[in-house]
Amino acid sequence: MTDKDKLYIFDTTLRDGEQSPGASMTRDEKIRIAKMLEKMRVDIIEAGFAIASKGDFESIQAIAKAVKDSTICSLARAVPGDIERAAEAIKPANRGRIHTFIATSPIHMQYKLKMEPPRVLEQAVAAVKLARNYTDDVEFSLEDASRSEFDFMCKIIEAVIEAGAGTINLPDTVGYGEPGEYGALFGRLINAIPNADRAIFSTHCHNDLGLAVANSLSAVMHGARQVECTINGLGERAGNAALEEIVMAVSTRQDVFPVQTGIDASHIVPTSRLVSSITGFPVQPNKAIVGANAFAHESGIHQDGVLKHRETYEIMRAEDVGWHTNKLVLGKHSGRAAVKARFEALGITFDSPESLNAAFERFKDLADKKHEIFDEDLQALVSDVVAHEAPEVYELGTMEILCRTGQAPSATLELGIDGRRHTCSATGSGPVDATYKAIESAVNSGATLKLYSVNAITQGTDSQGDVTVRLEKDGHIVNGVGADTDIVVASAKAYLHALNLLSAPGRSHPQREGI
Repeated sequence: MTDKDKLYIFDTTLRDGEQSPGASMTRDEKIRIAKMLEKMRVDIIEAGFAIASKGDFESIQAIAKAVKDSTICSLARAVPGDIERAAEAIKPANRGRIHTFIATSPIHMQYKLKMEPPRVLEQAVAAVKLARNYTDDVEFSLEDASRSEFDFMCKIIEAVIEAGAGTINLPDTVGYGEPGEYGALFGRLINAIPNADRAIFSTHCHNDLGLAVANSLSAVMHGARQVECTINGLGERAGNAALEEIVMAVSTRQDVFPVQTGIDASHIVPTSRLVSSITGFPVQPNKAIVGANAFAHESGIHQDGVLKHRETYEIMRAEDVGWHTNKLVLGKHSGRAAVKARFEALGITFDSPESLNAAFERFKDLADKKHEIFDEDLQALVSDVVAHEAPEVYELGTMEILCRTGQAPSATLELGIDGRRHTCSATGSGPVDATYKAIESAVNSGATLKLYSVNAITQGTDSQGDVTVRLEKDGHIVNGVGADTDIVVASAKAYLHALNLLSAPGRSHPQREGI
């Protein structure tokens, strides 16, 4: 492929995706995701915002050391301190990029930056020149480009390309764009700017109006050759353009799109599951490409058509994106080798024999409760192992739940708190409500429950329940996850996991600025 027909995939799951409330990840979790993105052959991985925190800086640096084939990128505002910190973070990378940005819309310049356009232009050029001292690969973003004035964009883009920016990104920062208008903007700018041929134009769309993928693809049709996107469409507010949808739209409609990606799509579903399990953000069943129902057919007419000729109702092969039939039936008689092999097929690796042993023990416990273990169960099981690796200030002991018609449900729990056993009880409007009130009567956390979500991991009455709990305290947000065949037990696990994360330094997640 030449640069003209190559579409570069820039994944920002680890940066913009992590700006979703509650989606904070540890360094090790980010490395796991980055390695899966590398396996998928993602071109550029935006590993974080180096100046945001010590944890972000260390994560970017660790990913730069661990990933060899993808370009590793750090975001930086157009200020020297940000750029220098980003340069230090990406230093170990085989290929590193600094992605610097400044707002260019009238509303952002007036109310947020409090700067006049000439000063914004001057700062943008200075930032690109400084970044070029550290790397030949510099990307510049015009934050809120979809609400920026055309003539000013022409001036600033021409100037930053002259200063050394090789990629120009036009973010639809607030999801304001409309496909026809947003795509046409790329064509107008590329035609109007004299040195536009010296840079790759990039799109970065948010999904506030549900148009992120449509806007991104429209930009591609008008000359964009890089798309910034996230796994599962993760991202702040309504999320970002979904990588899996962009990649498969381009792959499936080669008659329409004049570009190709280098993505190995067979790793899409395993990566989607990994991101979902780590962040605690479940994938809705009807989500395109990676949802559980994406290749399911219930209508008799559809089933008949698919049985006669698959293409009657399927425009993609499920196997091409990583869906497959599990040929190894896992159950209580399965050995460690089979379980380990299945984990590896799902892109799950363990840092130590102890971690694998812990996962295998949990597998055996689950196999005693369920006849057959599915891939989704294994993903949840790993999340449960990770939850137990968090500092356990709070630990679940025994539970007793009483539900009787016409009587308020009650819960009695034995908890470990800093190594000491406490018994607590409460009544509530339901068994989960009673459980949470009992826990709070003992811990008095002061946290606010922002989200309680339950998903059946597989079909059948013996399915595990996967519970996500989002807690907020003093502006910090965490996601707790728990899985069990008993949904009330899973709920208690998730709540205690979230409390443990709130008590662990570096795991709570304050929102921060990004494009």
